[in-house]
Amino acid sequence: MRTNLAIQETAVLDSQHVGDIQGALGTVRVDDNGARKNWKNRILTMLAIMGPGLIVMVGDNDAGGVATYAQAGQNFGTSLLWVLLLLVPVLIVNQEMVVRLGLVTGVGHARLIFARFGKFWGAFSVGDLFVLNVLTIVTEFIGIRMAMAHFGVNPLVSVALASVLLIGMTVTGSFRRWERFMYVMVVANFLVVPLVFMTHPAVRPVAMGFLLPGVHGELTSNALLLIIGMVGTTVAPWQLFFQQSNVIDKRLTPRWMSYERADTVIGSVVVVIGATALIATTAFAFQGTNLVGQFVNAGTVISGLSQHVGALAGDLFAIILLNASLIGAAAVTLSTSYAFGDVFGTKHSLHRSVKDGLSFYLVYGAIILFSAGVVVIPHAPLGLITTGVQALAGILLPSATVFLLLLCNDKAVLGPWVNRPWLNVIGTVIVGVLVVLSLILAVATFFPNANVQLMSIVSAGVLLVGLLSAGIVSYFRRPRVRPLDSGREEDRHSWRMPPVHKLTQAVWSPTQKLAMVTLRGYLVIAVVMLVVKVVQLSVAS
Repeated sequence: MRTNLAIQETAVLDSQHVGDIQGALGTVRVDDNGARKNWKNRILTMLAIMGPGLIVMVGDNDAGGVATYAQAGQNFGTSLLWVLLLLVPVLIVNQEMVVRLGLVTGVGHARLIFARFGKFWGAFSVGDLFVLNVLTIVTEFIGIRMAMAHFGVNPLVSVALASVLLIGMTVTGSFRRWERFMYVMVVANFLVVPLVFMTHPAVRPVAMGFLLPGVHGELTSNALLLIIGMVGTTVAPWQLFFQQSNVIDKRLTPRWMSYERADTVIGSVVVVIGATALIATTAFAFQGTNLVGQFVNAGTVISGLSQHVGALAGDLFAIILLNASLIGAAAVTLSTSYAFGDVFGTKHSLHRSVKDGLSFYLVYGAIILFSAGVVVIPHAPLGLITTGVQALAGILLPSATVFLLLLCNDKAVLGPWVNRPWLNVIGTVIVGVLVVLSLILAVATFFPNANVQLMSIVSAGVLLVGLLSAGIVSYFRRPRVRPLDSGREEDRHSWRMPPVHKLTQAVWSPTQKLAMVTLRGYLVIAVVMLVVKVVQLSVAS
């Protein structure tokens, strides 16, 4: 009775999204309202609640991430580590916003976009997600194929075994069992630490790579493509959809906001440590060899490490690649199944059995099997597909971030949890930087002899002026009333978004409409330019 009443009073779609929190490392009862007054109770609660933030971040270091970071180290040494440092606040800010949306609304990202922006924009965004996710999952199976090939396993056998494992770990009917499977892969992610020490890394080049922004050699269109790829693989659109739905499926509410925020911060630190280790591994392993600047794909990295560092290093990298591919495929596919359930209003919870949540698991299985089938096609340019998908994620990210910002400023959706002004500033800067990077890549694609460094400097200046101007205008047009979130903390923790059909209709200003049309135009142009660039690289190779 309590569960049904809770669903009626909120926007929660699936009855399994209300109840006890059953995490991999503990349980919190649905009626547990006691204060955590000592560190022991806080730590036990944290262990039970953590998971979605850690998994989404480690899942971000997937097959595409491993390949992209390996390429950065092999072709540019440690000179691109500064990109990771800049991405830390981006990761935390973006994922913190979806955590708030999930805990406060009780519905997934796709559902909110349809509800607040209409069918056209909802279909466009979910269509973007579906295409990008399927392509991303293909890259995960590319990683599985390459990793298993190192150990002499036939490609058909490797993708078949991986498909069975991925489907089997998800259809158990237990959120807790699924999360425990994911935790095993999270732990395996740390194999990158002994691997990097096998290459005898030097502290000074790593420190300089973080502190001095630059590119080894010069900033060319190929280097820019890789930077966009690093952004796309570190801050990917699927992460927004996954974590928002996963915290709902774990039955978290605003009461546990601080714990899930901590989970997200811990995950962002872990992902950057892993990415740094991967870049450093190939940077130091291949320095002074004929492999510098000659990245082809993750498979050639395995053979290169075996040759120049030792057989154990090659084996470790292959295991890391396999593990990254599995956790990435599991998380990305699940984000798609969650979005399907949100859009069509079907049951979509890992707490449900196969029979009870049939459509949810059918979508998951179909995507896994389709992606596995694509990878066994003979003579496919696997390395180029991987790089192109990461760059595509970087190009689509501004659109996803714009919707995220609009939702997090919607008082009908978040009430007292709407964004504070400083969060909007950071989000606007993120969108601006990503758009500028993509536009520079577009110009460099059509005009190969263009001075990319000069374009970058000019674009940075224009972006800075634009952001300052927008900031000044926003400051003088800001409301003079006290913000809604100035209420008592206990009121905020009890506030939940009402059912979607009870929300007041969202009204877009002419400026917002123009901005969205402009953004979609940018996306069309940027994606076309990316395709042209990938084709050029394919022909050149």
